[in-house]
Amino acid sequence: MREEALNVLMNMEKTGRLSHLVMGEALMRLQFAPKNERAFFTMLCEGVTEQRIYLDYVLDAFSKTKMKKCKPLIRNLLRLSAYQILFMNVRDAAACSEAVNLAKKRGFRSLSGFVNGVLRTLTREKEHLPLPDRKKDPGKYLSVRYSMPLWLVELLTEQYGEEDTETMLASFLTARPTTIRAYLSKTEPRNLRKSLEESGVTVEEGRYFPYAFRISGYNYLNKIPAFRQGLFVIQDESSMFPVEVSGIRAGDRVLDLCAAPGGKTFHAADRTGENGLVIARDLTEYKTELLQENNDRMKYPQVKIEQWDATEFDTSLEASMDVVLADLPCSGLGIMGRKNDIKYHLTREQLDELVDLQRKILSLAWKYVKPGGTLIFSTCTLNRRENVENVRWIEENTPLRRVSVEACLPEELRGRTGEEGYLQLLPGIDGCDGFFVAKFTRV
Repeated sequence: MREEALNVLMNMEKTGRLSHLVMGEALMRLQFAPKNERAFFTMLCEGVTEQRIYLDYVLDAFSKTKMKKCKPLIRNLLRLSAYQILFMNVRDAAACSEAVNLAKKRGFRSLSGFVNGVLRTLTREKEHLPLPDRKKDPGKYLSVRYSMPLWLVELLTEQYGEEDTETMLASFLTARPTTIRAYLSKTEPRNLRKSLEESGVTVEEGRYFPYAFRISGYNYLNKIPAFRQGLFVIQDESSMFPVEVSGIRAGDRVLDLCAAPGGKTFHAADRTGENGLVIARDLTEYKTELLQENNDRMKYPQVKIEQWDATEFDTSLEASMDVVLADLPCSGLGIMGRKNDIKYHLTREQLDELVDLQRKILSLAWKYVKPGGTLIFSTCTLNRRENVENVRWIEENTPLRRVSVEACLPEELRGRTGEEGYLQLLPGIDGCDGFFVAKFTRV
């Protein structure tokens, strides 16, 4: 499995593709491998990706050739082996010897001694690993300690301060629970919990909503009868807030502008009932097929799935929607704990481009809201330019009026919205992903 993991890391570096896509293809090839071997492979790929900056910093301290100067295969082999030595329950000798064997097997016999020397030094010194001096350069310390690009550390520190930033960075490196939402139109939470436990699933209460649970101890979702029956969906509690604060009622007409994979779509459908309508749109055929695949399991007749570019106006829906869900494309800084290579693919320029795209969509989205109707603007990012500044932009450039979400929040979050009326959830602080939600009404 070490060589399979090495192949994935090489593929990601060479092509720039996201880790979950490359890993997904590999796991399909390995679908008949023993469960423990698949778990080892997954841990290696995800762990090396998550800790890449830290691993390179440590390896650079013990290598005469810096990681960025190494051959790509040797660089990734050293990262792979260092992760085993520092973070996994693997014998140091096994990690070293397997790395040497892989170097030889892949045509780098002449560098096998170099690989062995670096890793042997690392095993001797692993109780005394270097870190940047926090007092002299706190930004670089946080960047290396939590394996986060320096520019993102600086962005978050500027917006949230050093203490909250460190809390969020630390949370990205912790295991993320699998959170589910029960479909209340199909089951009661207590019945769902009983069904899951009878299937051998460990179930814990969610933090904010009575219809949310955290589950563990299962192998494949499709082996759980309640999942096949469409009684629940995988969804972080943070992304349940848009529908929770929207005020969607039975019979409402709802438009979900950027809907895939459908968590909010089906949450809305749970509220509208069969007499309502939920139009779920997304840009590509792949995403609409994903929505359709999920609805084939959920079986909501009130959900209508369409391929549509949200930057193009549809005159047929003008001023006709009770609720518009505008959960827009964003930088995803709030979910870096789940998608651990987002941080390596972002640039400051892309953040600016995303804001432009968001405003292009928002300039049309409000037109679908009927007088007295509601627009929910949400993202899964922490970047205030994509969130708070867009709230101001909406107020200045549309006839929408901001409405506080305070009265719709669980007791634990009351008092968080202040005069602004929007909610920003922070990873590591609020027990869920980072998420932003604001509510508007059309006068």
